Amino acid sequence: MRHAAVSLWLNAGIPETEVAQRAGRSVKVLQRVYAKCVDSQALQANNKIMGALDI
Repeated sequence: MRHAAVSLWLNAGIPETEVAQRAGRSVKVLQRVYAKCVDSQALQANNKIMGALDI
């Protein structure tokens, strides 16, 4: 259940610092363990950056 919840939060775009705090882990451990969960978020990140730049 914990892995599913953390994966869901990361894929929802919740900042890693917030997810780490809620999961009781450090950001470093979170990034190492859950890296595969966020690898496919490049498109979301690009869209957020473009939105912030008003492009």
